[in-house]
Amino acid sequence: MNNNMICDINTGVCGEVGEEVMEIIDFNQPQKAIHLYYVTDPICSHCWALEPVLRRFEHQYGHYFKLHTVMGGLLEKWHDGPIDPANGIYKPADVAVHWREVGEHYRMPIDGTLMIDNPVQSSYPPSRVFKVIQKYHSDATASEYLRRSREALFVFNQNISDNPVMIEIVNKLGLDGEAIVNEAEQSVSQQLLEEDFALARSLGVRGFPTIIMTNEENKGVKIVGGRPLDYYINGLKQVLNEEELQPNPLPSLSSLLEKEKLLFSKEIEVMYDVEQSEVHHFIEKELSPDHYQANEILGESYFTFK
Repeated sequence: MNNNMICDINTGVCGEVGEEVMEIIDFNQPQKAIHLYYVTDPICSHCWALEPVLRRFEHQYGHYFKLHTVMGGLLEKWHDGPIDPANGIYKPADVAVHWREVGEHYRMPIDGTLMIDNPVQSSYPPSRVFKVIQKYHSDATASEYLRRSREALFVFNQNISDNPVMIEIVNKLGLDGEAIVNEAEQSVSQQLLEEDFALARSLGVRGFPTIIMTNEENKGVKIVGGRPLDYYINGLKQVLNEEELQPNPLPSLSSLLEKEKLLFSKEIEVMYDVEQSEVHHFIEKELSPDHYQANEILGESYFTFK
């Protein structure tokens, strides 16, 4: 007789009855808990240059790790001594030259003349706003704030340490910019920032960008500076102790542009492995003309979502 046909009136089961009426089961393969710490700063030019690579890495391999964006405190204030002598930076005007070189080398446009005419006096104010948004809203919204701040600073020459500029950026996220910027001026917000600084020190971070990936055994890899995509993929393989990873499919260009609102040519090239000379053709093939607007600044094309 087929035991699966036996129905027990007391247990309410048709088939063989085990000892446990209720048990917890998990059909998922156990995943190693990988934490990725991205130590950065709103005015870090090399962090801006890294955005195309970091975006693709997160889209394709983000299911393997939990991302933590950590503020590093690049500039508390200007003073009479050297700020970054290794890069020849002693005063704000020196930054303009350095930024322009970074922008041209990585093709993520940077104007830089702001640092001559109306220099950012400290990266702490926008960093505190980031922490307030992260604490009271979400990591995703805080990351969007960081992106919009970098666009405003590097490309559109706005002083992102000035309250009106920060308020406007936050307002465009659909939040109360004045309330959040006021909150960022309170001592508790500085404490949140200090906690990030302490975390960065504990991770042995000395420069930005730094990406550290750790596994559940608290072992990992540290990658300093902006590197090609393969560096981060290989680092993740080492932390997972895996020879091959399964990347997620890339998002469609239409969905990516709708989410990001603005993409530079270099970002599209990196995300979709498109040559610079083919970007406009790729855009025309992937997007309806009424869904985007093509623009140019500092010799680089960029595209905005309509």
